[in-house]
Amino acid sequence: MRNVERLTSLKSELLDIFMSMQVAEHEQRSRTAAQRNLRARRGIELHNEFKRLSRDIAQLPEDELAEDEMH
Repeated sequence: MRNVERLTSLKSELLDIFMSMQVAEHEQRSRTAAQRNLRARRGIELHNEFKRLSRDIAQLPEDELAEDEMH
């Protein structure tokens, strides 16, 4: 009977270890996905800002562009 208790205890410990490893892996994947999403969002925002700036600059008259380059 003693061996059965030890075996049950060992199985329980192994299951706990396995579950904690699964939780840690899931948390790591979640962090990685969040970082990837943040980089993508920042890239999209930067792309949109460059497009907006290009449109704004394109609308400036040529003489204003020349004056800005002189300063």
